[in-house]
Amino acid sequence: MNFAEFPITYSLIALNVVFSLIGFSNAVLVDKAIFWPYRMGRENQMYRFISSGFLHADFMHLFFNMFTLYFFGRAVEVYFATYGLGGNISYLLLYFIGMIVASIPSYVKNKDNYHYRALGASGAVSAIVFACIVFQPWGMIGIYGIPMPFIVYAVLYVVYCVYMAKRNADNVNHDAHLWGSLFGLVFTLILVAVLQPGLFPAIIQELTHPHFGS
Repeated sequence: MNFAEFPITYSLIALNVVFSLIGFSNAVLVDKAIFWPYRMGRENQMYRFISSGFLHADFMHLFFNMFTLYFFGRAVEVYFATYGLGGNISYLLLYFIGMIVASIPSYVKNKDNYHYRALGASGAVSAIVFACIVFQPWGMIGIYGIPMPFIVYAVLYVVYCVYMAKRNADNVNHDAHLWGSLFGLVFTLILVAVLQPGLFPAIIQELTHPHFGS
């Protein structure tokens, strides 16, 4: 694992892991950083849009998000740099704005709900996943030893999160997956349209010609 090759992705993973591990045994930190719309609006704590995105509910939640970020983030980091789409600056904007935008619907819906709280990098990671799919929909990823195209994984990823959001059985902001995904797709397409519109024929060609490989 060469840090210099994917510095942004590895740094984001490291920050998520460090803060999440601290949060697992530090209830005070979680209380101050968790996404809590009720307090955010009343006490002007909008920093929670970001701080909550670096905490996770448990090891499985952390692993699932970081596994996804590891595979898709490295690809996006390369694409944004080599295709002239703003490089690391665009990548960071995608991640952090995606984190915020993905949580806005939950904030609006729950700003008067004292009991609603959520955490996780779901929105940002979903934005990364769908940004990657714009360029490589048929790349392959292995889940529990089962190979599947990126685009199939992405659809299952969103379906799972919508299902979990309806169950509302934990403090994970599953709604953020859906909104983060939409943001990642729109942000990347706008980036291409503004900076490199000549990429669109190749993007359409890739999407319409499945080949099930990297």
